[in-house]
Amino acid sequence: MSLTKKLVLSVTTGALVTGGVVVTVATGNAAAPDVVCPGSTVTLSGEAGPPAATSGNFPVGTKLKVTNLDNNQSTTVVREPGKNLIRRARIERVDGGGAPANGAAPAAPAAPSTAPGGGQAPPATGEVVCPGSTVTLSGEAGPPAATSGNFPVGTKLKVTNLDNNQSTTVTVNGPSGSCVLLNNSAFDQVREPGKNLIRRARIERVN
Repeated sequence: MSLTKKLVLSVTTGALVTGGVVVTVATGNAAAPDVVCPGSTVTLSGEAGPPAATSGNFPVGTKLKVTNLDNNQSTTVVREPGKNLIRRARIERVDGGGAPANGAAPAAPAAPSTAPGGGQAPPATGEVVCPGSTVTLSGEAGPPAATSGNFPVGTKLKVTNLDNNQSTTVTVNGPSGSCVLLNNSAFDQVREPGKNLIRRARIERVN
């Protein structure tokens, strides 16, 4: 795996870690490790760049440690061969940050509905949920489907990529640590070439 790949800690946390390497920007305020974001999954976003992370829960300078509980590997070597998703992850805040260790950050503003090229996204046809969430893929095969930590099995969700106005409607078939985590075939219906993460997504509950 290239170290320019990023991992994403579920769409509800919005935290990204490059190649399993934790953020190394120090704040100077060392603190004892706190386990944060319980139940989150971790997967690849496919984005390039040096080791770094972004987060909707923690401010710039926060250092996070990621452990894959299926192989007990931490930080730089969290991946199991052939897998793009870590379902059992422990995420620890080990330095800096001012957000509560056990509380979610306020929801981000809803993404604009106009694509960068100027095209207008189709209007929502259902209840818009999880505003500000990113959407990524689980790396799992099968017909288009999704997993969710917010909605029960059988819920139908529509995901629109606001950067290209492509949409897919899928049924939740299992749990995850995300608002919605798309499997490979569902993600292929809305992805931009070369990207494994949708930063500007609209998620609707349609039944």
